[in-house]
Amino acid sequence: MKAPAPPDVWVRDERAEIEEEPRPSATPRPQAELPGDLIAAIRTAGQHLTNRGRERLVTLTAEAVEAYNRGRYEEAAKRVGPVAEIAPRVPGVREIAGLACYRAGRWRAAAAHLRVHYELTGDVTHLPAVMDCERALNRPRSVAKLFETIRGASPSAEVLAEARIVMAATMAERQKYAEAIELLTSSGAGKKIRNPSERHVRQWYVLGDLYERGGDVPMAREFFTRVAMADPGAYDVDDRLEEIGGRASTSRRRQR
Repeated sequence: MKAPAPPDVWVRDERAEIEEEPRPSATPRPQAELPGDLIAAIRTAGQHLTNRGRERLVTLTAEAVEAYNRGRYEEAAKRVGPVAEIAPRVPGVREIAGLACYRAGRWRAAAAHLRVHYELTGDVTHLPAVMDCERALNRPRSVAKLFETIRGASPSAEVLAEARIVMAATMAERQKYAEAIELLTSSGAGKKIRNPSERHVRQWYVLGDLYERGGDVPMAREFFTRVAMADPGAYDVDDRLEEIGGRASTSRRRQR
């Protein structure tokens, strides 16, 4: 796999920029409502600033969350970046910054922020995203090490499933399709489920992709069909099925 171009490096903003008065606007920028404990932690981290400067940090964070919720990830990363510089030990800020950078494709910055979030909280929820960043940066050893960290923490089924998916993708990039399939199926990812959750559907799709890339078209068709039945139109499963001689989902056929 060709690694993506290195993401932008955070540049420390001057204090004057943080304390700058927002420019008047005919339409005020929408802001998300932040938890009280996060607001308090941001204000404490910015205690060397003026009151206006501290409130500016809170405003930037709220705007970042709002932008993230609206899918404007680059904007979210830009707005929360200065806050992370001044409040690097506030877990909530690192979490917002890391997720925004991850969605924006800033792999190095995302990994850095989310690693610090883990170090501050011990919460492995976002470590699969860190694994994915390391995978994108072509660091398979780091991916494997993070995977073991997650497994040792006894996380939720959702987090562990995401970690397995990233680990399997890393293996597949090195043509280790059999090992990747074994990683997923040995944990029960290949079982049929009457009422599958999102993680089951995601794992079925990955297994379908792995089987197809490994040359086992019948098994690929089996898993892609499961995905299409459980979540019609999910991902590009209809196209994948048509490419290997399967049947598109009912919803796709009706659209035609």
